[in-house]
Amino acid sequence: MILEGLPEWITELESEDLTFIKKFLLSSGSLKEVALLYGVTYPTVRLRLDRLIQKINISQQSDNDSFISSIKKLAIDGKISIDIAKTIILKYKDQRKELE
Repeated sequence: MILEGLPEWITELESEDLTFIKKFLLSSGSLKEVALLYGVTYPTVRLRLDRLIQKINISQQSDNDSFISSIKKLAIDGKISIDIAKTIILKYKDQRKELE
């Protein structure tokens, strides 16, 4: 895939996220139709869309700290819990303040 000229938020998405976006667009934004395509329930597709929206929002935040963004992405992807992510980020910010 050619990445030159693409917005940063697109380049940070995984291929399965891009496939989801493509299916969503080709189904004219119908979550019911996307659910049928994936063979899952509407709430499952809605959750996936919500997580995708969160990923995009995180990549556009003014906080350009890549460590914090990485931790947030892990939480959004369900690889760590939100509570653990918050704890790690708070600890990280506290340590940064101590070093300043």
